[in-house]
Amino acid sequence: MKKNYQKELDRLINEIPEGQTPSLLLHACCAPCSSYVLEYLSEYYSITVYYYNPNITEEGEYIKRINELKRLIREMPLKNEVIFMEGPYDPEVFFEMAKGMESLPEGGERCYHCYELRMREAARIAAEKGFDYYTTTLSISPHKNADWINEIGERLATEYAVHHLPSDFKKRDGYKRSIELSAKYDLYRQSYCGCVYSKNVVI
Repeated sequence: MKKNYQKELDRLINEIPEGQTPSLLLHACCAPCSSYVLEYLSEYYSITVYYYNPNITEEGEYIKRINELKRLIREMPLKNEVIFMEGPYDPEVFFEMAKGMESLPEGGERCYHCYELRMREAARIAAEKGFDYYTTTLSISPHKNADWINEIGERLATEYAVHHLPSDFKKRDGYKRSIELSAKYDLYRQSYCGCVYSKNVVI
């Protein structure tokens, strides 16, 4: 039976004790994908946005995306303070991971391992710094596999002894809302995931 990750998230939110604000390390891929997720989750969690994306091949593109994300956090009114944290930028880490999978189609095995690469670092940091939960914005895209993302998230949660927050942020018009917020804040919406292999694929 297919899991409903939105219902799982609803349950966890409903179980938050009154007056408490759990800490969440949120791996973010870009400002547009983060917009709705921040609007939604900042009502319930104290969020640190973790920008770790070695899959972005071009440094100029990387810098453009990170600056847009920082601007969004500054300009967007959010219930709880949001902190920004930048991870290391080393595209060679991604290329090493992608060896032998360069010619695979977008959305296939290479993408699965790319999700895992970024989420593993988020899980490690979340455990190291004592966050209550970690998750990623990746599931907001209709082109990203939420089952894969949540399977990876739970597996790494066990490995690093940190709680994973289940998600399928595209649900309840989350993706649609991200487009609306992108327009409101005039966000740069990139046309590819970031790696050289996806450059001509619209996300």
